[in-house]
Amino acid sequence: MPRALLGKPKSAEIDANDFHGFVVARSAVLFRGALVLTGNREAAEDLVQETLERACRRWRTIAAKDAPDAYVRRIMVNLANDRWRRFRRSVPCQDGGDQADPGDRYGQVDTRDQLVRALQRLPMRMRTVVVLRYFHDLPDDEIAADLGISPSTVRSQLARGIDKLRGQFPALSGPSPQQPTEGT
Repeated sequence: MPRALLGKPKSAEIDANDFHGFVVARSAVLFRGALVLTGNREAAEDLVQETLERACRRWRTIAAKDAPDAYVRRIMVNLANDRWRRFRRSVPCQDGGDQADPGDRYGQVDTRDQLVRALQRLPMRMRTVVVLRYFHDLPDDEIAADLGISPSTVRSQLARGIDKLRGQFPALSGPSPQQPTEGT
């Protein structure tokens, strides 16, 4: 029977459609953030799934908020913190080896993997601030509101986190080498 003949849709149906639209629009962004927070594709998928499950259960409340994105990000960060506390493991440091050529695609994958591992070694709050800033492009005020801390704490955690990352990648912290152009 066509929807027009049935009359007005129920509010639960509207909420479900709104949630489905949110998932379609934001799940890729949530996954990228979860991947950096966890460092593992399977764990990131689980984290996003659990985040969306919790958001679905409270969707009416979340949808009524001014910023449902921030609310769902907060759920994800809290879940990641809980997992990190439960399954805290030290990641073995992989030192040595030659630096990859900047044009080498496989070397770029190795560098990206090393960056994710380095992020995993940061304390959880510091890692969360770095991820929200550089992977979600959030300003200091929004990160502070999401985490319940002051903007100055966000800036100090961000500065310390970047310093620690630069210390682990001294060759990458300088300016990028220029690629030779054709004909020179």
